[in-house]
Parts: sequence; C-alpha cells; structure tokens
Amino acid sequence: MTGRMERSRTKRPSDEVRGLGTFAGVFTPSILTILGIILFLRLGYVVGGGGLGRTFVVMAVAHALALITSVSLAAIATNLRVRGGGVYYLISRSLGAEFGGALGILLFVAQSVSIAFYCVGFGEATTALLLPDSASESVLGLWLPRVLACLAAVVLLVLAWLGLDWATKLQFVIMGILALALGSFAAGAAGRWSPETAMSNWLDSGSGISFWALFALFFPAVTGFTQGANLSGDLKNPGRSLPLGVLSSVLIAGVVYFGAAVLLAGALPASILVRDYEAMRHVSRFAFLIDAGVIAATLSSALASFLGAPRILQSLAADRLFPFLRPFARGVGPDGNPRRGLVLSGIIAFATIAVGNLNVIAPVVSMFFLISYGLLNYATYVEARGASPAFRPRFRWFHARLSLVGALGCLGAMLAIDAVAGAVALAVLFIIQQYLSNTTASARWTDGRRSYHFQRMRETLLTLRGQPEDARNWRPRLLTFAPDALRRDRLLRFAGWIEGRSGLNTLVQFEPGDPEEAVEERARIEKNLVLELDDSEHEAFALTVMTADAHVGLQMLLQAHGMGPVRDNTVLVGWDDHAQTVLAG
Repeated sequence: MTGRMERSRTKRPSDEVRGLGTFAGVFTPSILTILGIILFLRLGYVVGGGGLGRTFVVMAVAHALALITSVSLAAIATNLRVRGGGVYYLISRSLGAEFGGALGILLFVAQSVSIAFYCVGFGEATTALLLPDSASESVLGLWLPRVLACLAAVVLLVLAWLGLDWATKLQFVIMGILALALGSFAAGAAGRWSPETAMSNWLDSGSGISFWALFALFFPAVTGFTQGANLSGDLKNPGRSLPLGVLSSVLIAGVVYFGAAVLLAGALPASILVRDYEAMRHVSRFAFLIDAGVIAATLSSALASFLGAPRILQSLAADRLFPFLRPFARGVGPDGNPRRGLVLSGIIAFATIAVGNLNVIAPVVSMFFLISYGLLNYATYVEARGASPAFRPRFRWFHARLSLVGALGCLGAMLAIDAVAGAVALAVLFIIQQYLSNTTASARWTDGRRSYHFQRMRETLLTLRGQPEDARNWRPRLLTFAPDALRRDRLLRFAGWIEGRSGLNTLVQFEPGDPEEAVEERARIEKNLVLELDDSEHEAFALTVMTADAHVGLQMLLQAHGMGPVRDNTVLVGWDDHAQTVLAG
C-alpha cells in the first residue's frame, strides 16, 4: 500500500485528470498580473511625462509585442499536446532541449525572484497606508515593508502549498477587488474629465523624458500575460484554453490601459501626473478602493508567480536535463502539486526580500522574461518556416514573418530598456545552453529544428539548380574510400586539407553482401562509422554500401551519389592491393 501511495505522488500533473478551465487557469492569472503596479502607480507618470500622443505610441508598441507573442503561443499550443511547464514546455519542444533547458532555469529563477518583487511592493504600499510620510525614513519605516513582505510571502506560500483550489479562490476575490477599484477610478475620472485638459496633455509636457525611458517604464506592464501558461499541466484542455485565455487577457488589458490613459489625461494636468504617483487615487470616486486595488495587484502577481515557478521547475526536472533537479519532479496529491519546488521558490523569494536591493536584480529578471517571449516567437517562426507536415496548428491566425518580427522586437526592447542587463541575461542563457549541448548525449524528444534546416536546404538546392557552376564558385565535393580505421584517419585528414571547410566530404565503406538481405547489417555498420567520425576531429558524412559486386557498386555510386546540383567532383582512394583487385573484377 505504501509503495502504491508513493508512486501516486511521483506522477506528473499532466498524467492526472486536469481540472482548470480557461477562465480560472489562464485568463485570471494572466490579466491579474498585467493589471498591476504600472497601471495604478505609474501610468499617470507616463501620460504626464510623455503626453497622451506618445503614450499611445508606447502602449501600442508594447501591446503589439504582447499580442504577437500571444499569437505565437496560440499557434504552438494548438499544434501539440501541451503538458506542464507552460512557455518552457512549448519552447523546448520546438527549439530543442538545449534552449528549452536553459530557458527553463532562467524562467524559474525569474519567477521566484518576482515573488519577492511583488511582495515588497505589497509591503511598501501597506506601509504607506499605516505610517505617516514623516516616519518613512525611520527605522520602523525602513524595516516594516520587509516584514510585511515576508508575512505576505508566508501566507501565499501556504495557499500554494494547499493546492490550486485555494489559490484560485483567492484569485477570484482579488479580481473582484480590482474590478471595484477600476470602476471607482473610471467613475471619478469621468466626472472630472475635460476636453481642454486632454488636449493640453496630448503633446509632450516638456519634462525631457525620452521615448525609450517611457517605454522601459511601461513595458513591464505587458510582461505578465504568460502567467496562465505556467499552469498548462493543470488545464482540462490546454490546446483550447491557452490561446483563448492569453489572447483575451492581452486584448482586454489593452482596452483597460488605453482607456485609463485617456481618463487620466482629461482629469488632471501634466504637472500633477508627473510628480504624483497616486494620481489615480486622487481622481477615484472612493480612494480606499485604489489602495485596495494596489494591494490586490501585488498579491495577485506574487501568487501567480508562486503557482508558476514550481511548475516550471517540476516540468524541467521531469525532462531529466539536469540530474541535480530530478527530486523536484515529484508531485503531491491528485493534481501533482510541486511542493518541493514551492519550497525552493520560497527560499529564493525570502532571500531576495532579505537582500532588499531589488533595483539591481530587477532589470535582469525583466530580461529573462523578454528572452522567453522572444524565443517563443522564434520557435513559432522555426516551426512555420520548417513547413513540416507535422506542424498543423488549429489556430490559423499567425504568420512566420510576424513571429520573426516579434522575436526581433523583443530583442530590440531588451536593448532599449537596459542593454547591460540584456547582455548579462543573454550571456547566462548562452552558458547554460552550451552546458546542455555538451552534456545531453541525444535528443530527448523531437523538435522543429530538423524540419527548419531541411526546408532551408531544399530552398537552397532549388536556387542552386538554376545557377551554373564556374571556376569562381567551385567547391570540392569528395568521395573518400578507405578500408580500415588507420587509412581512414590519414585519408580524412588529407581530405580536410583539400576541402578546407568550404566543401563536402562523404566517407564510403564497401561491405560484401546482398543489399536486400542485409539492411539491418548495413545500418549497424554505418552507425558505427558515424560514431567513429563523431569521436574524431574530421567533418564528413558516413555512407555504407552493401553490394555483391563491388565493381558494379562503385560504378553506380559514382554516377548516382549526390542531390540535384550538388554532385561529387573529387575521389580519394586509400584501398590496398587486395581491394583494388576485387574491384577490378
């Protein structure tokens, strides 16, 4: 009995009956993260500092990147059976274990540190309500935000520990508070809205704030739309819920942000919007609801990260890319609650709260999220560009070039927001990716890279077909014959000197036998030849030819080997006298 209970706890959540629908599992955590601190405390500054016109441009660019990435996510999510891990799972199954594993580590750390960010935001907002401004620089004013942040993290940790049912119930409460806060703001701002004030706020107020500074400040507002994707392993129908929930949250949040910007621009002059972060509170019909909204926004974002981070780690551990992470694949209960990963996320969050200097880490964490969105767009581009018959997403409203634009846009946003932090994040991704490239012996699953490279090869061959070859663009294409390992090593070294990494070389091994009866034997010999080449420094393709008549086999090979315009033009032979006698017949 104990053994059966233990085995039930080790199952992945994707192996169990999943229960969350689109609204509770994707839409709610996504939109609660998007409608956060930026909306309540920084949107007025963006409107007042840049003018309503530039604010529209900033928000349009940011939401366009979010929408493109949402479309890319929808395309991949409706093409395969989605299991736990969210964005990590989607990217790893498209770009391979190396990129997927590296991104999984970065996303887990970023989500865990984000818990601390949001909890500290809750602590600071609550402290501002409890203490007067004169006490903000006192010892109590300096330490109370951290204490409140730790208390909030403990409560959220307990809720996540109890499971998704408790956490989703709290999310519904938080969503109700946010709805009341936004309703109170809209009612108050509409009563004070003036066309003259809105027109005066249309242009730049002369604050001197650059476009990219405003963009860097606003962009984090749209980086939470994939929080719902992290619960992919707990959804009833992830192929339907992921695209519907993510796209609807991005579109509705876009309407909210544009509408709030218009209301703020017409309700208060730019001078107040720039210097007062609580401008939304001042125009609200009931100011206390904005305070409640700020607290609810921070708690909802922290809870979404508490739910998402352990599930990313659980999926990553289940894929066995990092041996030291395997214990974190274990789940508890019918939904496979990743409590071990939850504890690790909590430790990272508490350590980050204790350090307190979030301004240094925050830009790098934002870069990790941007990298994930960029790679998600690039993964969709690779899948679509590969034109594989297996890539048949049910979501049709996507285009390969649009996904590529999204990937490049995310890269541009990284450089615009913080070039140094972006370089650090990319360097960390590259280091982990190289580690996995050297430690992952073979592919753990199929991905879209082979189809992508095959499609590029096909298009290149068709292009070469219509271009005549002359002396200027001549490349060596060799067939190399050698009967044993010693001769092969010497001959391949000589072949490498000839082609100089600008041509192609195929190592051929003749074996006596009937090709129709020795298919498995030929495959075994060729596999050993491939392994021999992999262990050497030589760059060559392997080919084993089974033939009852070596002379005929050689003639056919010299005539038929190659594809389209890529035909062999050089032969290297290292046979001994006996082999030459056999070939001569």
